[in-house]
Amino acid sequence: MGEAAEIHFERMGVAGLITLDRPKALNALTAHMAAAMLGRLAAWRDDPGVSRVVIRAAGERAFCAGGDIRNLYEWGRAGDDRARDFYRVEYTLNAAIKSFPKPYVALIDGIVMGGGVGISVHGSHRVGTDAVTFAMPETGIGLFPDVGATYVLPRMRGETGLFLGLTGARLKTADARHVGVLTHIVPRDRHGELTDALTAPGDTDSIISEFADPAPPPDLPAREADIDRCFSAESVEEIIDRLQAEDSDWAKVQFETLATKSPTSLKIAFRQLRVGRALTFEDAMRTEFRIVSRVLQGQEFFEGVRAVIIDKDNAPRWDPDRLDAVTDEQIDAYFAPLPDELDI
Repeated sequence: MGEAAEIHFERMGVAGLITLDRPKALNALTAHMAAAMLGRLAAWRDDPGVSRVVIRAAGERAFCAGGDIRNLYEWGRAGDDRARDFYRVEYTLNAAIKSFPKPYVALIDGIVMGGGVGISVHGSHRVGTDAVTFAMPETGIGLFPDVGATYVLPRMRGETGLFLGLTGARLKTADARHVGVLTHIVPRDRHGELTDALTAPGDTDSIISEFADPAPPPDLPAREADIDRCFSAESVEEIIDRLQAEDSDWAKVQFETLATKSPTSLKIAFRQLRVGRALTFEDAMRTEFRIVSRVLQGQEFFEGVRAVIIDKDNAPRWDPDRLDAVTDEQIDAYFAPLPDELDI
């Protein structure tokens, strides 16, 4: 499949329509796709004939499961600048979506993770089916929750965002609506009708509301007190201590989950999501670019991808492999200014 077939752009009525078309790869975002989207949004931003943008994806398994990690792995291993260039374009795209002056409607079906979150959650309208699975699982591959998670996750209720960012926990439709990842829920079999309706003139909120179902009861509220109690700590180590002190199956699962993550990634994510509370969106993206630039110079990301995606042995050899071996000074270095900061 050639690059041109990965993503399609159409003008339909008053809508600019984007279709991600890599269903066999769970519509993972490539460098070409990100750059093409950025260019098309710039054109549609100033086009008076385009009243709104609608983004959807081919297939039913995934809206977008993340970035094209295998390519990033190969480029990074080879010291190829294309790895860092990808993140520069992707983060600029995230900012362009966040600041887009017209309604940006993401029609989300199936998996939405990582880079897929970045091209949906920053838009004005996020319409999910009843089959959505949301997660930010980056700490499991030696990375960190990026694509604007520095801004989004700390603004969720209580400590829910930190919990999601550290553990990579998956949320289904009702909980994704509860935390604000989704703004509406429309059944899968009505997304085609909804798309057609969005190509006609009219108020975006009113059009979507005609198709939307009431949100089903979420499961997450029953755990929010536990999450807040355990994840309101001042360090990852203290979170671990609090989980171990809890006498519940839930706490045991969270403890065992965190034990599989990169200690370095956990400490980066903790710092990132704490400082993110006070950052503007633009500064959050600059912070992420600083971090990812340093991650690409290290080994944790490549080891995580090797274990999960390349060799699939699911046995990463983290270095350091203990939280207490990751110093504050090491984490400071990830956040230090760059000579070529992200310009958005």
